[in-house]
Amino acid sequence: MLSDDLAWNAVMVRDRAFDGRFVTGVLSTGIYCRPSCAARHPRRENVRFFTDAADARAAGLRACQRCRPDDLARDETAILTAIGLIRDAEAPPALAELAAQTGYSPAHFQRLFVRHTGLSPAAYARALRAERMADTLSGADSVTEAIYDAGFSGPSRFYASADRLGMAPSAWVDGGRGVTIRWAVVPTTLGPMLVAATDKGVCRLSFAEDRTALATRFPHAVLVEGGADFADLLRQVVAAVETPGTGDHIPIDVRGTAFQEAVWRALRTIPRGQTRSYGEIAAAIGHPQAVRAAGSANGANHVSVLIPCHRVIRSDGSLGGYAWGLDIKRELLARERGSPGPIH
Repeated sequence: MLSDDLAWNAVMVRDRAFDGRFVTGVLSTGIYCRPSCAARHPRRENVRFFTDAADARAAGLRACQRCRPDDLARDETAILTAIGLIRDAEAPPALAELAAQTGYSPAHFQRLFVRHTGLSPAAYARALRAERMADTLSGADSVTEAIYDAGFSGPSRFYASADRLGMAPSAWVDGGRGVTIRWAVVPTTLGPMLVAATDKGVCRLSFAEDRTALATRFPHAVLVEGGADFADLLRQVVAAVETPGTGDHIPIDVRGTAFQEAVWRALRTIPRGQTRSYGEIAAAIGHPQAVRAAGSANGANHVSVLIPCHRVIRSDGSLGGYAWGLDIKRELLARERGSPGPIH
């Protein structure tokens, strides 16, 4: 169970990420609610937090008719059912079919699925096929073989959606061959920073790395240093790092598994100056038990700061880990909260 202070803070901001982790019992009215309930906030002294709805009912409380906390288990079951249908289908199921199978209207189910996973059902299906494509390309003898193994009906269907991979299809098996990546290492107040971008957006943002590290990641890509056409993007990235939380407009070119992409989406919804725990991120994408996997996806982020993995901390409030050192993580958070300090 979370601490009462953390639970109360979640209630005050109506944070949907906490739905399913506890319920709020309002003793003065005799009801219990989801943390995200839109009803007027109760007085703190009238509130008691319960592990789940069953505990609240055992204490004599009844479910709120506005947020319907008892429906949460049904919602989660519906999402898991839909994910199973998407994974098992040869072709992505239509939204109407998924809604009918789970007992919801299409519009409501679409909102529910996005809320739990960070993706629409159609986007989830595309990401899943891209994940399978990446996996099969790594062991296939040819791109065509991988296309069929990944579940596409033919090459034309794959190439129509190939932008989901971010690079030419062969780049997945050949270290970026045929892809041009522009890059630079620039000084910042956080230390030397590597910025690299394809023609679609920033594909790598890191600290204390250089061309050698980039070449290791993309051994067959064409690496081009700087250039006038890269300067404007570089200035925008530097500004976003010096003032974190201001770079949402910057295009990025990153791809991962369906789960990783859902985590990265959730990271980008964390408001500037706020933090979430790994467990909260896992819950936000509809997988509350996948805390370690959420941590791994957080660590697999290729564009630090632009995807704000520094906003994820441990459930006890400590900073946890950070690939580029806790001094940088601490400073990024301090800047977002308006109290920057020196980097040691």
